[in-house]
Amino acid sequence: MKALEVVLRRLKPFLNRTAELATLQKACGMYGAATSNKVQPSFGLLFDIDGVLVRGKAPIPAAKKAFQKLLDSRGHFLVPVVFVTNAGNCLRQTKADQLSHILGVPICPDQVMLSHSPLRMFRKYHDKCVLVSGQGPVLDIANNLGFQKVVTIDMLREHFPMLDMVDHNRRPKRPSSPTVKLPNVEALILFGEPVRWETNLQLIIDVLLTNGSVGNAHDTRHHAHLPLFACNMDLMWMAEAQSPRFGHGMFLVCLENIYRKITGQELKYEALMGKPSELTYHYAEYLIREQAAERGWTTPIRTLYAIGDNLMTDIYGANLYNRYLEERSWPRKTAVQVMQANVGGIVGRVSSEALPQDQDLEMVWERELAPPSATSCKSVLVCTGVYNPHAGDQANASHSTAEIVFHGHRDFQLDPALVEPGHMVQDVQDAVELIFQQENLVPTREP
Repeated sequence: MKALEVVLRRLKPFLNRTAELATLQKACGMYGAATSNKVQPSFGLLFDIDGVLVRGKAPIPAAKKAFQKLLDSRGHFLVPVVFVTNAGNCLRQTKADQLSHILGVPICPDQVMLSHSPLRMFRKYHDKCVLVSGQGPVLDIANNLGFQKVVTIDMLREHFPMLDMVDHNRRPKRPSSPTVKLPNVEALILFGEPVRWETNLQLIIDVLLTNGSVGNAHDTRHHAHLPLFACNMDLMWMAEAQSPRFGHGMFLVCLENIYRKITGQELKYEALMGKPSELTYHYAEYLIREQAAERGWTTPIRTLYAIGDNLMTDIYGANLYNRYLEERSWPRKTAVQVMQANVGGIVGRVSSEALPQDQDLEMVWERELAPPSATSCKSVLVCTGVYNPHAGDQANASHSTAEIVFHGHRDFQLDPALVEPGHMVQDVQDAVELIFQQENLVPTREP
């Protein structure tokens, strides 16, 4: 291996492009050799995007400076980095390309985790007919996640045009007779907030109250409805406007209240994903471990740092996952028991009714992700997004419980300890500098 390193160093002046050198390194089994003789990182970084790295499509000035510190002289990340966003209206490749352009550093799709990414694990639904709601290329997104039979809201309204009646301008002049019959819907996936809320709310309710047979009349009698998955629970998010905008969590509030108003029953979720769900952080840690392994790093990842701007999602989720890791380390307590305890405590992240037997559950998680190697997840709050320390934010964890307006999802409990950030800094550049100090990491650049 040392002989190969010597050869590569001698060849380097003749390789005009960094990509050629990287390809040769990987072919020689030397991917990540830049850190082979240095202390290997035992921590990984989880970055939120909106409000931390960008505002709308514009980069936050501190972001580029922060990422200059995270790269060595050859453009390799010094530590494993995953971008964890609750956005879900695009493919990972698209988001990676956007981030690469904005930050000026090479980001690969395996470093991007969208709110819907954990759906890859729900293989038992991949061959079922699923209705998807959201915007962007929802059909491509669902296919990319492994779902083989997908029906979109637009496909549903085209086959049943008399169901979408709110907008008078879109009402059909005469009933149509579709030539292709849609299969019955067997599960629903809500990727993110749609463009036309009234259309999506109406047709989702139609599917739930007809058990997937949309052409039939509603049945509002009490019975279990079809499996429902929701990605991205953000009540609000920060764009270019001076105040936060409605997010998918607000759409879920509408849907839940409509369902309860019509049926008298609570809407139940097979799984809720996206921050602050532990499922999301567990999957993000898996991506961190995979990235470290690909780089040839053998030191276990023991600490995760989650950097975000939203107390109710980024901070709450990181602290919740930290609690999960702490509980998991207790003697004689298996991961299955911890997950079941958490499900019972905060109903809805993974439906307790849908949990398989202990052995089956353990096999699923072991097969898909393997147990976590991290022992802690530390939250770092930045003040460039949703959180504004000068705005009298009632969600500030320093306030009493009675004063906190909980913006989290209905199925998550308010615990003031979970919205208390481990660290609070001005921006992401300060966050990276703080973490490097915490980990005694001094970046060194090779000539």
